[in-house]
Amino acid sequence: MRALVASIVRYGLPLVFGNVFLEQIGLPIPALPTLIGAGAVAANGKLSALAVLGLAVAASVAADTIWFLLGRAKGDRVLKTLCRISLSPDSCVKETESLFERRGAPSLLYAKFVPGFSTVAPPMAGLMRVPLATFLLFDSAGALLWAGSGVAAGLVFHDAIDRAAALAEGLGFWAVVAAGLALAAFIGMKWRERRRFYRRLRLARVTVADLKALLDGEESPIVVDVRSRSSALRNPRRIPGARHIDMDDADAAVGGLPRDRDIVLYCT
Repeated sequence: MRALVASIVRYGLPLVFGNVFLEQIGLPIPALPTLIGAGAVAANGKLSALAVLGLAVAASVAADTIWFLLGRAKGDRVLKTLCRISLSPDSCVKETESLFERRGAPSLLYAKFVPGFSTVAPPMAGLMRVPLATFLLFDSAGALLWAGSGVAAGLVFHDAIDRAAALAEGLGFWAVVAAGLALAAFIGMKWRERRRFYRRLRLARVTVADLKALLDGEESPIVVDVRSRSSALRNPRRIPGARHIDMDDADAAVGGLPRDRDIVLYCT
């Protein structure tokens, strides 16, 4: 942390702008420590807290607007590309759709506080055809809340940050080892969850050829489309004869399905 604070003192506002922009564009370079460090530096009178906050918001909105326009132009392909590099790609699109469908553009107010949602929410807004002015309003407010929380933390706790930086510097090599082990444990846990998910999926999966054979047979299964509303809007193609179930009303809808036939579910 002391090295980070020294870098902020040396490079100042350009470092803040660059770090925030790169994180929001999708690179794994966390900007919150930089914002907290910049707040601590501002508390000592070496930077302007308002300038830090203004540049952080500008960088965040600039990156988010790029993703918004890409989402509007490229649609689903942008989301799939982003989720492919996520630690939880299996649920990335689904969870993002669910959040955005429930809250709409106001979800941008807290998107940056939700892991995995920050980078995916802007292209989702573009894909869902949110007006640009509405997007900029909520995205700017959300960026202000997010960046403001980091800068405010640095301003309020600058003494504690200085002590923590001195402690980490004293630990030296072992502080790096501890941070590396914690990161490795987190990634290992997410990888294990993915393996379990894919194992369950392979056991229950029906291939396209298998489904075609079943549909051509004497006792064809019931095919149920469980895609979200936004997924169906983006890709209106459906398996012929499939029934659609809104997952928000799944309990009531499932009760109406026949019990004497196989049921095949499909989603995005």
